[in-house]
This record gives sequence, structure tokens and C-alpha cells, in this order.
Amino acid sequence: MVRFFPTLYILLLHGFLGVDTDEVPVSVMEGDSVTLHTGVKENQQGRIKWYFNGFRIAQITGDLSFICTDVQCNEGTERFRDRLKLDHQTGSLTIMNINTTDSGLYKLEILSSSSISEKIFNVSVCGVSAVETNGVKMNSAKEGEYIILDTGEIIDRNDLLMWYFNGIRLAYISGGPEIWKSPRRFSNRLELDRQTGSLSITNSKSTDSGVYKLEITNSSSNNPLLTIISSRVKTFHVTVSGVQDSGLSSAAVAGICVAVVLLFCCDCSCSNLLLLQE
Repeated sequence: MVRFFPTLYILLLHGFLGVDTDEVPVSVMEGDSVTLHTGVKENQQGRIKWYFNGFRIAQITGDLSFICTDVQCNEGTERFRDRLKLDHQTGSLTIMNINTTDSGLYKLEILSSSSISEKIFNVSVCGVSAVETNGVKMNSAKEGEYIILDTGEIIDRNDLLMWYFNGIRLAYISGGPEIWKSPRRFSNRLELDRQTGSLSITNSKSTDSGVYKLEITNSSSNNPLLTIISSRVKTFHVTVSGVQDSGLSSAAVAGICVAVVLLFCCDCSCSNLLLLQE
């Protein structure tokens, strides 16, 4: 019995605290932004802390009396300087312009007066080519050409994909069978790949030029009291140039016609003059 009570105490303590150490895998491309969501709608009185490989990188209290990120939280370490954003309502953490050295374990800790909830995000950052630095992928095309905005992803059944064009929702794929595409501006010129989420634009026009953003959200919950969601954003800058008319302008055509008529008249005059001389 002496050995039983400490074991029972530990089991009860674990259940009471609600500690959940399951890892949520998150994959993101270098230069993109990723948001690690707490699943909390509004932080009331608790404290939310974020750790990266054991070092505290962000913290916020429910009454907003204490907020810190990156260098303010970890004694001057500048790994994340100006690249962390903390949502003041939910405590969700956004990492901007992420790079490969940011790969690792991110631990979320939510403390209240009666419980502690923890979650670990295992973030993997993949390197990209030079044209994809700073999270912006450049795409150029001529009017009429086929444009593919390739996500480089394989969609999970829990993923929700939202495409935006200049801030306006353009298309989405949810976990169910439905796919929605805007029927207006693009007049049925959009194609959406269900497996990858890649967006294709057929018969492109110069008015299709602009910024396209893809938001990928994945939900994972092993704790019914706490839903953890991770999301990441990909940005594409599309430029569609007009096709130059290789033909002649109407003024040039008119000028050529006048020149031909004048030459014809001159030729006729010369022929008549020769006949008179004979």
C-alpha cells in the first residue's frame, strides 16, 4: 500500500492537469508563414506560454498584463526577432518568414487556476529555390496561357484549403466532397486539384494579375476539451502580360493603301505618256 498511493497520486494528477504530450506534425515551406493555433476562443484568466526546443519564446496572460515574444521572453536570444506574432485574444502563435533552422518542437502550455493543458507541434521546414524566398512565388504568363499555382502539397483529409485573390475568397476545399469555386470574375476558368489543392487558371487575362494566397488549415484534437489547429499561408504573385499585336495599325494600313494607289496612278500616267509619244 505504501507504493500504491504515490502511483495513484501521479495518475490522478496527470488526469487532473489534462497534460497531452502527443505531437502534431506541421510541414511548411521555407519563407512561408505558419500559425500554431491554441484552439482557445478567448483567453480569460489563464496564462499561455510557448516554448521552442525548451526555450520560452512567447507568453500572454488573460488580462493582458504581461505579454512577451522572442527576445523579450528568452533573455535576448534573437533567433525569432520580429518574426513572431501573438494573438492577444486566443494566444495563437504565428511564425513569419520561417526558415529551416526554425524546425523543431514547439510546446504550447495553457495554465488556469485548476488545470494545465499542453500540446507539442513538431514543425518541419523544407528549403525552397531562390524564386520562392520570402514566401512569395513568382508566376509570369501571357494572355491566353495556362497558369498553375502549385502548392507542392498532398492534401490530408483534415485539411481545409482557402484560396484568395487580392484578399477576396476565390475557392476552397473542405474535408468533405465539396469544392467551391467563384463563378464570377474568372467565368469558370478555374480548376482545383483535390489531391494537391493546386489552382489552375485557364485562358488567362491581364486582369488576373495580382496576389493569390492559399491558407491551409489542419485540425487535430486528442483532447476533447482543447482543439489544436495549425495553419500556414502560401503567397503567389501572378503577372499576366498582354499579347502584342504583330499586325499593323489601321493608320499604317491606310498609309500603305494610299501609297499603292499613288504608285498605280503614277504607273498608269507613265504608260499613257509613252503611248502618246509613240
